[in-house]
Amino acid sequence: MFEEELSFAHELADRAAEISMSYFLGEFEVRQKPDLSPVTQADLEVETAIREMIAARFPADAVTGEEHGAGAGDRMWIVDPIDGTKNFADGVPIWATLLALQVEGRSVLGMASAPALGERYEAVRGGGARWNGRELRASERKLEDAFMVFSSVEDWLGGPREEIFLGLLRDTRRSRGFGDFWGHMLVGRGAADLMMEPALRIWDWASIAVIVEEAGGRVTTFEGEEPSDGSSILTTNGVVHEEAVRRLSGR
Repeated sequence: MFEEELSFAHELADRAAEISMSYFLGEFEVRQKPDLSPVTQADLEVETAIREMIAARFPADAVTGEEHGAGAGDRMWIVDPIDGTKNFADGVPIWATLLALQVEGRSVLGMASAPALGERYEAVRGGGARWNGRELRASERKLEDAFMVFSSVEDWLGGPREEIFLGLLRDTRRSRGFGDFWGHMLVGRGAADLMMEPALRIWDWASIAVIVEEAGGRVTTFEGEEPSDGSSILTTNGVVHEEAVRRLSGR
C-alpha cells in the first residue's frame, strides 16, 4: 500500500537534494521570517519544486509546507524543505528535507532525506521503517541505560520543566543535544532512546512519527496524547515512554 507514493517521495527527495546541496557550504542570504526563524533561498526553492511536482503527479492532493502555507484536503502532503535551517546556514550537515503524507488526518508515509549526511529514512504505515535500505529498529533499553537527546538546553533551563530535565539527565546513562530531525531518527534506529522537544510544528514531526512508530518506538506529546501542530513531542523507544510521560507531564 502506498508504493507509488513512496517511490514518488524518493523522487521528491532526490530533487530537493539537488537544490539544497547546490547551496550548502556556498554563499547565500539568510533572512528572518516574522516568527524570527531563519529562511534561505534553498528553503524556498526546495518547497516550490516539491509543490510543483506534487501538483503534476497528484493534482487532487493538498500540500502544507513551512514556507508557502497550508492547504486542506483528505490527502495532504506535509513538507519541511530544510529541517535544521540554522545548521544549514552554519555549515553543519545535520539538516534534512522532511516529507509526509497524511490521509484523513493520519500520517501514513514519512521520509527524512539528509543528503549532507548521506542518510535517508523512510516508512509506510504497516510496512516497517528503513534507513538507507536497512531495517530500523528501536532499542529496548530501560531509563537507567538510556541515551537521551534533546534540541537545546535553552528550551529547558529557566523554564517550568528545568528540574524535570535535570532529573532525566541524572537518571539516564548519557545525553547529547543533537536536535532537529536527527535526534528522533537516532531513536528510530536504536542509537538513542528518547528525544524531547517542547514545541514543534506539524511539518517538523509528521514524517518523524511514521518512521519512529514503524521502527517500534512511540511518539506522543509530553502528556502522552496524539501530537498536533505546535504541540510538544516526546519520541522514545517505547520502553521508557510511560516513565518519561509521567515526569514530563508532572503526574
